[in-house]
Amino acid sequence: MAWDNEWAAKRAGEAMVYLAANYPECAGAPELHSHQEAAPEAAIVEDRDGYLEALRWYMRAGRTVALQVRKRAA
Repeated sequence: MAWDNEWAAKRAGEAMVYLAANYPECAGAPELHSHQEAAPEAAIVEDRDGYLEALRWYMRAGRTVALQVRKRAA
């Protein structure tokens, strides 16, 4: 199946909306940078499974960062 940029953009947008809605504390966290780079790398080689996995790791990393921030604030 050919790579679909609209599909990829929608998935990335969903990941960002999820983090913004549930874990806003992770916004701009440097810990997310490596995860942000993994998705475009998968897109370059048109690896849908790798792309989705990269977005899942991005969301997990965002959750981890946010929970750490919340724990320190408590």
